[in-house]
Amino acid sequence: MSMQRLTELEGHDEFLARHIGPSAAQQTEMALAVGYSSVDALIDATVPASIRLKNPMALDGPQREVDVITRLKAMADKNRICKNFIGMGYYGTHTPAVIQRNVLENPGWYTAYTPYQAEISQGRLEALLSYQQVIMDLTGMELANASMLDEASAAAEAMTLLQRVNKKNKSMRFIVDSDCHPQTLAVLKTRAQPLGIDIVYGDATELLDAGDAFGLFLQYPGSSGEIVDPSALIEQAHAKNTLVVVASDLLALLLLKSPGELGADVVVGNSQRFGVPMGYGGPHAAFFATRDAYKRSTPGRIIGVSVDRDGRPALRMAMQTREQHIRREKATSNICTAQALLAVMAAFYAMYHGPEGLRRIAERTHLLTSLLATELTKAGLKICNKRFFDTLTIEPGDQRDAILTRATAREVNLRCDHSETLAVSLDETSTRADLQLLVEVITGKAPAALEDITADSPIPAELGREIDYLQHPLFNEYHSETEMLRYMRRLESKDIALNRSMIALGSCTMKLNATTEMLPVTWASFGAMHPFAPAQQAQGYRELLDDLERMLTECTGYDAISLQPNAGSQGEYAGLLVIKRYHESRGDTARDICLIPSSAHGTNPASAVLAGMRVVIVECDAQGNVDIADLRAKATQHSDHLAAIMVTYPSTHGVFEEGIVEVCDIVHEHGGQVYVDGANLNALVGLAAPGKFGADVSHLNLHKTFCIPHGGGGPGMGPIGVGSHLQPFLPSHPVTPVPGLSPDNDVVAATPYGSASILPISWAYIALMGAQGLTQASKVAIVSANYIAHRLRDHYPVLYTGRSGTVAHECIIDIRPIKEASGIGEEDIAKRLMDFGFHAPTMSFPVSGTLMIEPTESESIAEIDRFCDALITIRDEIREVESQRLPLDDNPLVNAPHTLHDLTAEQWPHPYTRRQAAFAMDSLQQDKYWPPVSRIDNVYGDRNLFCACPSIDSFRESIEDEPSLG
Repeated sequence: MSMQRLTELEGHDEFLARHIGPSAAQQTEMALAVGYSSVDALIDATVPASIRLKNPMALDGPQREVDVITRLKAMADKNRICKNFIGMGYYGTHTPAVIQRNVLENPGWYTAYTPYQAEISQGRLEALLSYQQVIMDLTGMELANASMLDEASAAAEAMTLLQRVNKKNKSMRFIVDSDCHPQTLAVLKTRAQPLGIDIVYGDATELLDAGDAFGLFLQYPGSSGEIVDPSALIEQAHAKNTLVVVASDLLALLLLKSPGELGADVVVGNSQRFGVPMGYGGPHAAFFATRDAYKRSTPGRIIGVSVDRDGRPALRMAMQTREQHIRREKATSNICTAQALLAVMAAFYAMYHGPEGLRRIAERTHLLTSLLATELTKAGLKICNKRFFDTLTIEPGDQRDAILTRATAREVNLRCDHSETLAVSLDETSTRADLQLLVEVITGKAPAALEDITADSPIPAELGREIDYLQHPLFNEYHSETEMLRYMRRLESKDIALNRSMIALGSCTMKLNATTEMLPVTWASFGAMHPFAPAQQAQGYRELLDDLERMLTECTGYDAISLQPNAGSQGEYAGLLVIKRYHESRGDTARDICLIPSSAHGTNPASAVLAGMRVVIVECDAQGNVDIADLRAKATQHSDHLAAIMVTYPSTHGVFEEGIVEVCDIVHEHGGQVYVDGANLNALVGLAAPGKFGADVSHLNLHKTFCIPHGGGGPGMGPIGVGSHLQPFLPSHPVTPVPGLSPDNDVVAATPYGSASILPISWAYIALMGAQGLTQASKVAIVSANYIAHRLRDHYPVLYTGRSGTVAHECIIDIRPIKEASGIGEEDIAKRLMDFGFHAPTMSFPVSGTLMIEPTESESIAEIDRFCDALITIRDEIREVESQRLPLDDNPLVNAPHTLHDLTAEQWPHPYTRRQAAFAMDSLQQDKYWPPVSRIDNVYGDRNLFCACPSIDSFRESIEDEPSLG
């Protein structure tokens, strides 16, 4: 037997085959089925030659998984995790191991999609409803949403909400009290300026006396740690028809009277310290709570209680949570994502500890802070804030430099953003040893050993709080690991995630999130880094960020990348702000028109409005392409005011438009900039690059193309790539400026690099794939989509194709003629797919009455065939309705999904068999998913919006009613 060369064996790695589902032979088989001799022949016919890259991307070749982990470990080891007492909204916390292992590291939780199909998302929805209950209880408000991107953006959303709902005060002034976090102020200023809101910053009492304002922002406790009773100021504001936002801290609210009880109209904050690592800035679930009266104006996702077809309780996202897709430029927010996975973790953290356990954590943190204050006062130091929870601001006098020198030597991080003061914040992870260390660092003297002593609380009696929260049984029944483990498993089993089956969502790219890519997320060397730690302590992160920026510029053809935006919608907003600042720098202040094709994502026009632009819609032709004649006419009409065009490429209709270069040329000819929405970049990488074919800026959905998982509705990352002329206007940060940028630039997220702790995922993906693998992934995504279109074409009309009759990486099947002939619509097909164990494709977007299907490169031909077989079987069932062999009002589609409760009922009143209902394909006999609820009544849920946990008895009854197969 002849042996291979050692270099051949050492150079071989199987990751490409592990990430890309079909084998090379199967890829050719799919191309042949579509009518092309090879994969490359199909690609040549599909991707316009005018945009094809002339040279391969300058990236390293594919690396072995073991080598990628070794490189990441070497980078992580360059981070120095010091004792962090910086605070400012970010704190040490202990993630319970049962939650880390079974949620954060569990693909059953992190690979699920946003719960738009509620019947197969009941587990996540229950966890998110519990999160809302935590927030409502601790803030004292009537309504909470299911999380926001970060505390600063939640504050910005609160500001704009108050400006919308305050009908009694038409002032455009918004007062921000001086004791708020600097990152929050920066994001508020950025959000306010394009909207014409005037931010006034300083002493809130004085500013309120000085003039009208529609809103007031307070921090409670303050950024300095000071606790001020805000009730009198809130009452004064309300007397002047000024509405009030209070930013608060969940751990502090376990001891402090709730903002709702003090009169707040909106309460925002961050749930990071409920078991979520700091991660150099994220991801963390911010919270947003408000009055019931503002529910129709509340941004983000609200989980509500409804009923299913049988009248049993069922959960869903309330309708307004997708309103930015419906209302477009009239939307009140551009939010299209949340931090669902992190909100779930925070909810489970609250359940695991319960109200008494949480209270102990808060009391211990507060007691340690009080003991520290006592020791520092005894040493002659002045504590500026006499009433505090966990943060002390100290006047060090002429000892400041000496203190910071000792802190550096002992690897202690203090807050030192003011020249006159220092601040120190304690948290759940703080110990007696930390207390002794802090006393020694700050005073220069070793303290006497701290005995088991108590201290008087500086919290004023009128702001004290008893345990009046988290009394629902959900927060009192799962304190043992056994019960917690089983509860999380029960919820997980109710949902469909990528670990169960293919999720063929068009425009959402639900591809493999490889385990190797995910491993570094929970390394302490990445997770325990404070976002405002000194730069020299984050050298590993710096190397990772620089290398990832290099990789992404190579993938996109741009010259610079900003990693700050922490969602796709945030990236859209950031990119448009960059364009706006560019025009302003040239004196083109009148350029405020944004052209947007009618096929665009709903967030595009909403983002344009937030960036202070006026939206003009460009029509599409019958083939779904941008109507070049209409574009030219409108660009000419608005030439003096044209700021930008936002165009998705390949188009939202799933086609590589031949005219994209001409689109770019027309807009540039009239002085505008070209924004290419990066939602579909996974069909371009290695084949074409927006920065090369004429675009000026794009956001990149790292949670799509670059393998950060969707997490059941978040986290995501939406960095932007720009040409060199736009680079000076990228987002920076007031606390930790981004190298090479002015700290006065716009700020779109609370931290300089957004959700930094998940960036190793995308770095690892690119390193594992290399230029060759990334290019092949794009090709296979296109081949797989065309294979599906080919298999379904005889059963469902494929709505749009390119010049060669092919589609891009997704295809749209038209259900409208089927509905006209049979009465069966796209929602019936979506629900029926649940009986086959599949999540539905994207429904009624971008065209009403359609399904948009995207297979991704990660799905095997066997899984793709199983999905196509399911849709073909469903089409045959529709034909039975068309031929009247099955009645329109009683058939497997209109009754879908079918639960185990339905199938085991004594009576079966339907004209089709139980077998057809549940086992319409033989493969379902081997692995059957049972939807936990029947079809949900959306109208009932919207008319009876209820977003708190129902009585536990209602859930127990539903569980007891559910039959078991033993």
